[in-house]
Amino acid sequence: MTEPEIDYATVFRALPGAVALLTRDLLYADANDEFLRILGRTREEVVGHHLTAHVPDNANTPAAAVMRDLEASLIHVAETGERDLALQRYDVPDPDRPGAWTERYWSLINVPVPGPDGRVTLLLHRVEEVTELIRAREVALSLQEAMLPAPRPVGRHRATVRYRPAVGGLQVCGDWYDLVDLTGDRVVVAVGDVVGKGLAAAGVMGQLRSALSAACRVVDGPARALEVLGLYARSVDGAENTTVANTYIDWGTHTITYSSAGHPPPALLTDGTVVFLDRATDPPLGARPEHGPRLKATTSFTQGSVLVLYTDGLIERRRENIDIGLARLADSLARHRTAEPEALADALLADLHPPGGATDDTALVIVRL
Repeated sequence: MTEPEIDYATVFRALPGAVALLTRDLLYADANDEFLRILGRTREEVVGHHLTAHVPDNANTPAAAVMRDLEASLIHVAETGERDLALQRYDVPDPDRPGAWTERYWSLINVPVPGPDGRVTLLLHRVEEVTELIRAREVALSLQEAMLPAPRPVGRHRATVRYRPAVGGLQVCGDWYDLVDLTGDRVVVAVGDVVGKGLAAAGVMGQLRSALSAACRVVDGPARALEVLGLYARSVDGAENTTVANTYIDWGTHTITYSSAGHPPPALLTDGTVVFLDRATDPPLGARPEHGPRLKATTSFTQGSVLVLYTDGLIERRRENIDIGLARLADSLARHRTAEPEALADALLADLHPPGGATDDTALVIVRL
């Protein structure tokens, strides 16, 4: 069968997304029809001209600020050969209200195009408006904040919590935490992570957090509570493969009883030594073909120890073994072992989150025992 001859120039111009090609000197080599439409200019006004040719001379305008960021990104891509992604706010005039401006957000992707010798010869610049995604993200964040418990003492004890949305992502995830007072100077501390993103994941998160909170109040121990939650999760769309770590702290017996549904292990810091509570880990919720009992384990603690529960955004990095992230966490805990919980939470986030922020949401709970 003869392969059809493809006119790539025509395909490029017809792409539904806004795309332009620039030289290493930041001259436009080509631009497709959608890019020209968004820019509001003809091909003759763009191709062959410099990136900044149509930017106002006033350096204080929003357009000039956006262009400075874009120019720096393209230069970085040309020099390093690495692609760069950014989220940029750039407001536009409101057609229905003269003199008013409408908030707009744009996703910018700059990609190196190598020549035959492997050196970067062209820069592919793609623009996409993501305003509606950003607004949906803000709604999901508000929903998450409304469903997560406010920081408060648990019984006679103080817990420190942090929630950090991913940086650069357009949709929030389904991470959550919960703290439940029980009778007899006992407290439940749990964290969980729903698979999926956006409003749907936030809704599932709220259902599972509420269900686990109720289960912990009526059944005996963390494993039984996760068994109940697992049964409930089978009836909730989007709850499959949710991970949860559930711990029962008993100050009367100085013990922690715990159970995990596929979640990263809680960390226990005692006298500068970090132990990961990993002796009771089962598959995530709904991952088994049939429902069954879950593992539990118990460990003792001494006064002044610190229990840390977290979601994977704190430790996991792309293309990196999770053990490396756990080792980073243990090292940071050991170095900041004398810090009070509030300071310790900030130190852990500063040590473990990349400089530009994590690519996944992070929930963190710290309890001084």
